[in-house]
Amino acid sequence: MSESLTTALGERQPRTAAGSSHFRWVICGLLFWVTTANYIDRGVFGNLAPELARKIPNWSQDAYWYMQVAFNAAYAVSLLLAGRLMDVIGLRWGFVLVCAFWGLVSMSHSLVSTVAGFFIVRILLGLGEGGNFPAAIKTTAEWFPKRERALATGIFNCGTNIGGVLVPFCLPWVVMRFTEVTFWGYSLGWRGAFLVTGIFDVTWIIAWLLIYRRPEKHPRVSPSELALINSDPAEPTVKIPWRKLFPHRQAWAFAASKFMTDCFWWFYLVGAPYFFSDRFGLNLKSRSAPVAIIYVMASLGSISGGWLSGHFMKLGWSVNRARKMTFLVCGLCVLPVVFATITRNEWVAVALITLAASAHQAWSANAFSLASDMFPRRVVGSVTGFGGFAGSIGAIGLFLIVGQLRKAALARGQPGDYFLIFLAASLAYLAALLVIHLLAPKLEPANVEDQANFQGAR
Repeated sequence: MSESLTTALGERQPRTAAGSSHFRWVICGLLFWVTTANYIDRGVFGNLAPELARKIPNWSQDAYWYMQVAFNAAYAVSLLLAGRLMDVIGLRWGFVLVCAFWGLVSMSHSLVSTVAGFFIVRILLGLGEGGNFPAAIKTTAEWFPKRERALATGIFNCGTNIGGVLVPFCLPWVVMRFTEVTFWGYSLGWRGAFLVTGIFDVTWIIAWLLIYRRPEKHPRVSPSELALINSDPAEPTVKIPWRKLFPHRQAWAFAASKFMTDCFWWFYLVGAPYFFSDRFGLNLKSRSAPVAIIYVMASLGSISGGWLSGHFMKLGWSVNRARKMTFLVCGLCVLPVVFATITRNEWVAVALITLAASAHQAWSANAFSLASDMFPRRVVGSVTGFGGFAGSIGAIGLFLIVGQLRKAALARGQPGDYFLIFLAASLAYLAALLVIHLLAPKLEPANVEDQANFQGAR
């Protein structure tokens, strides 16, 4: 076995001694990869939805939005449980377990031919996909010091955007190619698009098992890099019961940041294809460029948001001031998105949604970092899962409202009327910042250690 492969497989090798390694960014690259795969798996369905409406019996927009509700309900449960799963069994096999599950379910969409069938596979996909972000945020807390976590989160969170780009841009080509492929006399067509998604999941699982180890056990991490990773104050190792996290207002501040804003990112993800179809009459091919542009530019927002708060900290700003100033900038950038539903020019709408989506990703990079700012590393998975659960509950509420608003708009003969939805999106972020500040005015660490020590003493 070659030395490089032996090292990659994790067999003990002498720790790098000369110079400083930067292996933590390789781990960040793996998180980017799996997040991209995660969003490809969920994005195919949303982008195909207007076309599936013509192929699946009894399909309706009303049914579609209820499918999104079902997905997000399952996703919320998954986030809550997966975060604790990562804290209990660890990242190496916990991450593999959830990725393998959602990958298989994503491919199973190709077997469905009814609305009821799609409800079932969407629920199963939600149960699997919720594991990605708690695991990724816990990995970031494990591999990065606080001052780099927002940037690392911003980088891997770009995977949501790259997945969002690849799906609308490549989907018409993939569907066309699979239309020419037959199986038992049937043309695969759109079904083939779901089968392709499994490639991303399987290859990532192999790479993760070959590369991932905890930083203190990884032979590719130099002593100087390990010192940087562990440069924050040492944390106690007393176990913290799950229930002891929820009474803290810091947990609710993080949950509020997700509950009030994540729903609108979900809307851009699953609602943009319908928005451009309803308002501007764009089909699968003609709307691919607008949707792709939104996600390409949102990648810059994700990285910029992580960089901006880190830059403020390098200037000597406190974590509290740096995070909240970045939140304020993001909230102001989202405000104009309400005009996307008023303009008659599709590219003006694209520009406004792009700015809002970019600001959301910048917000999200910092919102995710709140969990590790205020809680110990060993419970970051649980706290992140709780916040993600709140975000999915917010999405469920929004989708129920969107379903009713779309039904009313169609009844009026105005399918392109999305005004109230975009108005809520424009105001949500500044309102969320206010709630965060009221609950955690200084972003001070939650006092969970004393409670844990007290429990241990008992």
